[in-house]
Amino acid sequence: MTETLLALEGLTKAYPGVVANRNVSFSIGRGEIHALLGENGAGKSTLVKTIYGLVKPDSGSMILNGATFAPADPGAARRAGVAMVFQHFSLFDAMTVAENIVLGMDIPPSPRAIAGEVKRVSHLYGLPLDPDRIVGDLSAGERQRVEIIRCLLQDPKLLIMDEPTSVLTPQEVDILFTTLRKLSAEGTAILYISHKLGEIAALCDTATVLRQGQVVGTCDPRQTAPREMAELMVGTVLQSPVRATRPEGPILLALRSLTAPAPQQFGTALKGIDLIVRGGEVVGIGGVAGNGQDELVAALSGEMSVDDGMVLLADVPVGRAPVNARRAAGLLCGPEERLGHAAAPDMTLTENALMTGVARKELANHGFLRWPAARDFAKEIIAAFDVRTPGPENTARSLSGGNLQKFVIGREIMQDPKVLVVNQPTWGVDAAAAAAIRQALLTLADQGVAVVVISQDLDELMEVSDRFCALTDGRLSPSRPARGLTVDEIGMMLGGAHDLEAPHLGASGSTDERLASHMKQDTRP
Repeated sequence: MTETLLALEGLTKAYPGVVANRNVSFSIGRGEIHALLGENGAGKSTLVKTIYGLVKPDSGSMILNGATFAPADPGAARRAGVAMVFQHFSLFDAMTVAENIVLGMDIPPSPRAIAGEVKRVSHLYGLPLDPDRIVGDLSAGERQRVEIIRCLLQDPKLLIMDEPTSVLTPQEVDILFTTLRKLSAEGTAILYISHKLGEIAALCDTATVLRQGQVVGTCDPRQTAPREMAELMVGTVLQSPVRATRPEGPILLALRSLTAPAPQQFGTALKGIDLIVRGGEVVGIGGVAGNGQDELVAALSGEMSVDDGMVLLADVPVGRAPVNARRAAGLLCGPEERLGHAAAPDMTLTENALMTGVARKELANHGFLRWPAARDFAKEIIAAFDVRTPGPENTARSLSGGNLQKFVIGREIMQDPKVLVVNQPTWGVDAAAAAAIRQALLTLADQGVAVVVISQDLDELMEVSDRFCALTDGRLSPSRPARGLTVDEIGMMLGGAHDLEAPHLGASGSTDERLASHMKQDTRP
């Protein structure tokens, strides 16, 4: 048997209106890769924050290396040998790799010494980094390397990783897994949180499952089917999204040579993007983070103004129309960053529902806000998308990441859009919630809505999309029918090979020649 490194005994933590952890007990062995699974709001984040010294439990105890472990803060946890790579990177874009790593150290060495250590450790673990590179110039995968190397320089006994592959390409995931297996072989224990159950099965030795704050089971993920683990997490039978056969609809969204400079120093310029989306179809756009996804959403939502002829909504130019005008006309967008962009952290769910729903849900009358109607709208979202919260007067910040994601996506879906553009719609949500969101998007398409899904989850895109495009360095590939695309073809498209033969555009029956012809037409009045 593997020697125990960390033992949790009866950990309990309650917040007003909810018990986040209830009598949680399990152990992690030295060198073990241990998965922590659970649906959104199951208590995973509270538990790992307790281990890392960010949360103090109400009761229970922890034993690390045979001694009582009760870190007062993350610094104490790090000194005891616990390191954590968070889901959201905590890096400064304008600083170098070495400068960012020094900021995470309690006793930093000299600049020359840290540069040498970064090179040595990064190459040792197959995660090469140049310590002098500016972080803002790095890809998402390289930024994660910075976070991991910062942890490895602390020589941790336990490494906690929260959704580490959410922004990685399949090739980068392979590199990460090789690194984690090497660390495991050297005796470092890894507590791994992910909603990607296929990864859990490929990587982890043991999985502990939480549901509503309690441990409901432990399994060997190599011997347990991903669907079984998902159903153990949610306590019910999962329903797979169903795609209907839809008739060809009219063109509701057209992009014609959409070009825009990068809105900020480390952004990505959009370069001649052409695309049409018909009512009743789902177009999936894949790509590694940082290749223009945020800029594309900004150009479509109205947060970034472009030439009028570049964005058309049902043949009406809207490139210079402001956000609220586009929303009123039926072009709705859900950005990737849920806390701070899609939702105001310290505002209530009612207030957040009102901010984007005021026009299409008629939440104002002659300049006066209709608060009861806004509250009812928030309640409808909470009920329809199973948002786990005491009520609509709770702040957005009080929700778990997955529950907030369900709220912001549900808020857009329930406004009856003509065109819906969503970026990372199921990022950080559990299997059941992801299936529900994908089904809601498919149902919208069944109702004649034009849907654009931008995602780094290729399985998700293949599940919901009629057509697939790749976004690379601000350029969009010609679309391909999603059904029948191979992993190799997708990989080439994501790598920038945009000249692959594309015989048809999918369910609509349109060819690339018809697309090009349409793009040349001047539909401006």
